Amino acid sequence: MLQLPAECLNEILEYFKEDQKTLRSCLLVNRLLCKISVRLLWRDVWDYNISNYDTLITCLPNKSKEILSKNGIITSITKYPMFNYASFCKVLSINRIYNKVEQLLLSKKHIVSRNLNEKTLIVAQEICKLFMNQVRSLTELGFYGHTSEVILTSYPGAKDCLKNLSELNCSSNISSEFLYQLSEICHSIKSLNITFEEVNSNGLSDLISVQKNLKCLSIKQQAQYRRDNKANDIIPLFTSKHYNTLTKLILCGNYDVSLSFVAEFKNLQELELSFDHNDYEDFERLQHVTFLNLQILKIPYIFVSYDLLITFLRNNGNNLREFYVGDGEGYSDNSLNLAIAKFCPKLRKLSTGFKNNEIETLKMVFKNCYYLESIKLWCGGEYLSEKDALESVVKYSHENLYELLLCHKYYTQSELLSEELDSFFINWIDRKPQRLISLIIVNDDAISLDTDENNMEIIERYKKLGVVKFDIKYHEDDDYS
Repeated sequence: MLQLPAECLNEILEYFKEDQKTLRSCLLVNRLLCKISVRLLWRDVWDYNISNYDTLITCLPNKSKEILSKNGIITSITKYPMFNYASFCKVLSINRIYNKVEQLLLSKKHIVSRNLNEKTLIVAQEICKLFMNQVRSLTELGFYGHTSEVILTSYPGAKDCLKNLSELNCSSNISSEFLYQLSEICHSIKSLNITFEEVNSNGLSDLISVQKNLKCLSIKQQAQYRRDNKANDIIPLFTSKHYNTLTKLILCGNYDVSLSFVAEFKNLQELELSFDHNDYEDFERLQHVTFLNLQILKIPYIFVSYDLLITFLRNNGNNLREFYVGDGEGYSDNSLNLAIAKFCPKLRKLSTGFKNNEIETLKMVFKNCYYLESIKLWCGGEYLSEKDALESVVKYSHENLYELLLCHKYYTQSELLSEELDSFFINWIDRKPQRLISLIIVNDDAISLDTDENNMEIIERYKKLGVVKFDIKYHEDDDYS
């Protein structure tokens, strides 16, 4: 492996970009693997810990270090490290930098806490200058209002750093000056995620208007600004400028805004409607709209009547590949699940709930959704028991299914016996063709099957036999939907 060209090693290690443990082990092999691993480990500022920011300070030019020294933040001018770590960054969050720098300074005994905010801003500004000067092409940027003192576009190198930006996550109240300058630099943003606050910056409209190929739009309204509905001021820009290019739309938060504009985006492939309140009935404007390319539908919180949703599935279900419904609170409805079985035959992924008297409906879903590869089921209370869920999967699912997620209802207790779990694995081994089952427990303050030592011993045994891949997630970390 060590004799492979650098391009091959780069491509191989890309597969481990989320596995920091493996990448860190590569740091010690040789200089080439170390260089490749360092680049991947430093690509996303969200992965940086406090010690990384200490390292970034050593990367600062002497002029910046002198500023920090004069303000009592560092006590000496340190030497430059082995690598120019800042240059590897591709994903930058100004708020993350600010928060981590604050934590770093709090850990320094020589820094007086009463000047913490001022010193934090000074360090954050110098680090942001470093990124703008050293990063050749940033791909993703997060920038929210309370760090508006950092005007990235005013720093040397910002134009080259930001010109190929493809994703921007921001609030509506960030500096108008920054947005105006950004609109002159960035015309190729493909993903725009806006959290609407009390104020819309004047430059926001300009930035939206100049984008040439916007693919993904996420709009979130903060609960405290629900009455202001600032999103309504911006939405016409998207429907007039980007109706033809937008393929992914996410609407979430706590506000009342008409969904009629969604129908303008005829090329939607993914739609997520995640509202914080349950009295939203405007979905009736969409129930008869057909989106010929829609493949992914996510409705974590049921804010709409099941009848309206069933009508929508009748018009759009045939093309769906993924459907997540009631995932935020575990809602389910038998008539909706029957509609899934009838109108969504091409599903690959499904997240829904079945009551403990609805096994026949689950059987129909498995029978009709032949291509189903992954299913997430709620367990406990009025929902299926773990035993019934496991038995139904092994008996009725088609050969394509390889992933099962069991999400436990709040404060329920697992009643699964170890011999029942063992029986599931034995029966899974007998399936043709044989394939590994990925079993994921999504814990939501429940006593799930993984809390039983006997169950975990059985899982470990079948892991060693190559029968199961096992993982535990918590609801807030669940990225399945």
